[in-house]
Amino acid sequence: MADPQQILAQRKRQHETFWRGEGPSLIFVPNQQQMTYDLNDYPRRFEDPTAMWESEIARARSFIDWPTDGIPTVRPNLGVIFVPTLAGQDFEIHEGQMPWPGEPIGRDKILASRDVDVAEQLLMKRAAAFYELHKQKGGPDVAAYATDTQGVFDVAHLLYGDDLFVDMADPGSSALVDEVLEVCCDLYVRATRCLKQLMDEPDRTMIHGHATGQGLHFPQAGVRCSEDTAQLVSPDMIERYILPMVNQCSEPFGGCFVHYCGKHEAMFELMCNSPFVLAIDLGNPESYDPAWLFEQCARSDTVLYSRLPPEEGESWQDMLKRLGELVQSTGARCVLRPPLTPRDRDEAAAMQQMWHELTG
Repeated sequence: MADPQQILAQRKRQHETFWRGEGPSLIFVPNQQQMTYDLNDYPRRFEDPTAMWESEIARARSFIDWPTDGIPTVRPNLGVIFVPTLAGQDFEIHEGQMPWPGEPIGRDKILASRDVDVAEQLLMKRAAAFYELHKQKGGPDVAAYATDTQGVFDVAHLLYGDDLFVDMADPGSSALVDEVLEVCCDLYVRATRCLKQLMDEPDRTMIHGHATGQGLHFPQAGVRCSEDTAQLVSPDMIERYILPMVNQCSEPFGGCFVHYCGKHEAMFELMCNSPFVLAIDLGNPESYDPAWLFEQCARSDTVLYSRLPPEEGESWQDMLKRLGELVQSTGARCVLRPPLTPRDRDEAAAMQQMWHELTG
């Protein structure tokens, strides 16, 4: 087996080549241990950074010598509540579930979060303990990445509640909404900078695993923005309130990749058109025509960094051939996270080789 540090460096170089538009698209081949969220004994791990790290590192290490283009990655899996708790929002933890946010805290407390020292808050301290443990014991073959910071609008919705939509629809409340979003943007940026300092990660680059055990190296983008709430918002409101915040929170970090759930084609197009959005992940890719997705990405030079579903009864060979031909015909770039798990290492290597040949 090659030196682990050399493997990590080689994969980073491979990703840099991909971002320059050279070579094949990437594929993050899953293995039998892959899962989106490990919820077994989650309340204990949520409170214990050592238990959290031991769980995450076991999953990541299964990819070190696996045939895949992904970089083994770990993060403290603290859920969407992470940034809102820095502003003082309560939360609940239940067995078998990710954390639930408490009641909205209201405008006054949101505005008061300008003065919060994010480094001194409970969950940031747990994240700090996780990253310090990884520095001591993780080794050179697994990269740490940022815990879930969501996006500015998602954070604002959690902190302000559904009244945010009411105020957005009222022209007389637009200045109030802008103020809340500005404060949430500041909180997001300060939280992100604190996480990067804990990881010794530069502002304008990152490796991000997106809740999986293997991640993508972004040489020119330093943050992820997850805007799930935006699926409830009209295109005009996205353009008025959400897209400016995506751009504003991304600019200090060179750019971002965006995730959102639901079906919202207008949102996809708007995000593709942003100069700060380098890649997009879809929580529900089955809701979209893959040809349309590739066409939009090719038009805007945006990377599709996403799961894409097989058609009914489709083998992994047929799935890769269908999607690889779309990459060829459109000129799009794709980081594919296929949901079909190979039976063994040899089949994983065959998947990786076939994807490279189809998209090279």
